[in-house]
Amino acid sequence: MNLPIPILSALIGAVILFFGRKLFWLCIAAVGFAAGSELATHFMHQPTPLMALTIALVLGFIGALIALFLQKMAIAIAGFLAGGKLATAIVAAFFVNLTPYYWITFVIGGIIGAILLLALFDWALIFFSAIVGAYLIQSAITLPSTGSAILFIALAAVGFFVQAAAIRKTSSPIA
Repeated sequence: MNLPIPILSALIGAVILFFGRKLFWLCIAAVGFAAGSELATHFMHQPTPLMALTIALVLGFIGALIALFLQKMAIAIAGFLAGGKLATAIVAAFFVNLTPYYWITFVIGGIIGAILLLALFDWALIFFSAIVGAYLIQSAITLPSTGSAILFIALAAVGFFVQAAAIRKTSSPIA
């Protein structure tokens, strides 16, 4: 990686690690940024540092716009698709021929998945933002694979517990 991207990645990762639920748009932008920094080498062979940073920033900006303007719809669609896919996989595991029931299974699973993701959105966002933040920080630091894995797990756990404590603090009644 080139110098500006790891520094930006670590800084954004730290913010997302601890504040991902409150800054949902930044979390989605960071996912776009991380994807852009990874995809830059696929768009062109050996991109310049400026080009790689530009691609990462553009995809991050697009992610932030989607998160700001289409949040609930995007969550419901993601839950619907994930629930439908999971339901068809479960039914396929128990029945040899899923074909006659595929769409019914997909729609029912999709509706359940959309409702669950909307209902459990805060906890899912805490979990995924802790993972994204830990990944962005860990990918900016060069360590052996074992050290990298330990750092990732430790950062994700700390981020999850910090955000979980913050959500409990805001939802508990004042004595």
